[in-house]
Amino acid sequence: MCAMIYLLSTVLGYVLASVLLLKCPSLLHRRKRETFRGMHISHRGGAGENLENTMAAFRHAVELGTDMLELDCHLTKDEQVVVSHDTHLQRSTGVDAYVSDLTYAELPPYLCKLDVAFKREFVCEGGEDKHIPLLRDVFEAFPETPVNVDIKVNNDTLIRKVSELVTKYNREHLTVWGNARNNIVQKCYKENPRIPVLFSLQRVLLLLLLFYTGLLPFVPLKEQFLEIPMPSIMTKLKDPARISRSQRLMTWLADTLLMRKTLFEHLKARGIQVYVWVLNDEDDFQRAFDLGATGIMTDFPTKLKDFMEKRSLTKHH
Repeated sequence: MCAMIYLLSTVLGYVLASVLLLKCPSLLHRRKRETFRGMHISHRGGAGENLENTMAAFRHAVELGTDMLELDCHLTKDEQVVVSHDTHLQRSTGVDAYVSDLTYAELPPYLCKLDVAFKREFVCEGGEDKHIPLLRDVFEAFPETPVNVDIKVNNDTLIRKVSELVTKYNREHLTVWGNARNNIVQKCYKENPRIPVLFSLQRVLLLLLLFYTGLLPFVPLKEQFLEIPMPSIMTKLKDPARISRSQRLMTWLADTLLMRKTLFEHLKARGIQVYVWVLNDEDDFQRAFDLGATGIMTDFPTKLKDFMEKRSLTKHH
C-alpha cells in the first residue's frame, strides 16, 4: 500500500512539474536570444509572384517589407554556392543536367513559366530575370534582411562555403540554416554553431514524442526555429477525387498531432520561433496565427502582407 501511494505521489509530482514547466519553461531553461523575428516569410522569394529563387523575386519581397527570405542552395562543379531548389535542372530550366555537373557560367536560365508547388494548378510567369543567382549576390543586395537557407544536399564543401559566406558578410545573427535531413543539420551545427539551425524531420518527430509524453519541458533543445508544414493544406494540392480515404485519415492525424497551440506557445516561451509552410490562402494564414505560429512562409508575399495589414498583425502580435 505504501509503495502504491509513493508511486502515485511521484507520478502526480511529475505531472504537476511537467504542466508548470510547459507554461513557464524559463524556470528550467534560459530563453534563447532572438536576433530577429520572422513573421512574413517569402518562400523562394515568393514563387507565386516572380520566378522562384531569382533576384527579382527577392527584391520584390524585400520592397514589400518581408521579414525573411527563404531560399535553397546547391554547389556547382566549380564550387560556387548558387540559389536553386532542385538538384536536377529539368523542371526549372528544361535542361537535362545536375547543378553539380555544370560550372556557374554553364548554368541555363529558368523557363518562362514555372509551376507553383503549393498552389494547385497555378503557374508563375516570370519577367526579365531568369538568372540563377549566387548566394553571395543575395547577401550583398540585402545586407539587413534575414535569410532562411535550405542546404539541399549532404555536401561538406557546400556547408563549409555557406558558413564562410555567412561569416564574411557578418550575417550569423540574420541567418538560419538546415534541412529536413538530420545528418545535414548536424553537420551545419558542427561547422558553425553560431548560426541558428532548424529542426530536422527526425528532431520534429522526437519533439512530438517528448511533447505527448510530458517530457519536453525537461529536455534542452539546440534548435532555434521549428519550421513545419500544415498537413491540412495537402488536401488542397490534389484533385479531391484522387485523394483516398486513408490519405485523408493520415492527413487529419498528422494535422491533429502537429498543429498544437500548447506546443507552439511552449516553444515561443523558450525563444524558439515557429514557422508554418507553405501557406497561400487566407483561411490558412488565419489558422496558423490563431494557433500561435510566429511566422508564415508563403509563395504570395503580397497576399500575406495585405492579410496582415487588414488584421493589424505585427511582430508584437
